[in-house]
Amino acid sequence: MRPDNRLTDGAPMRPLACGRCAAEVLVRKSSWQQTSVQWDARATAACAERDPAGGAFEGCRSLRDTIREAALCGTLEVVDGGERSAGAAGRVPEHRA
Repeated sequence: MRPDNRLTDGAPMRPLACGRCAAEVLVRKSSWQQTSVQWDARATAACAERDPAGGAFEGCRSLRDTIREAALCGTLEVVDGGERSAGAAGRVPEHRA
């Protein structure tokens, strides 16, 4: 996987494996509201929530949960880690993976 170097204003993209299917993508959490995810062919094939026929894909809920947990635990840096803009019940807002 070739890293995306366009985002050099802070933390680089980091590998992260989905907690459900172990598909490994590159992730960068710019803020609590913005996440960049870079998929490669191997991760695309491994994702348990992607349609193997190539249908519409609106994001992987399992990967989204893995990213959120990594950010909350501090294993994934949030570049602009200011105040978390909590949604309902104090949760960090959703993002698409």
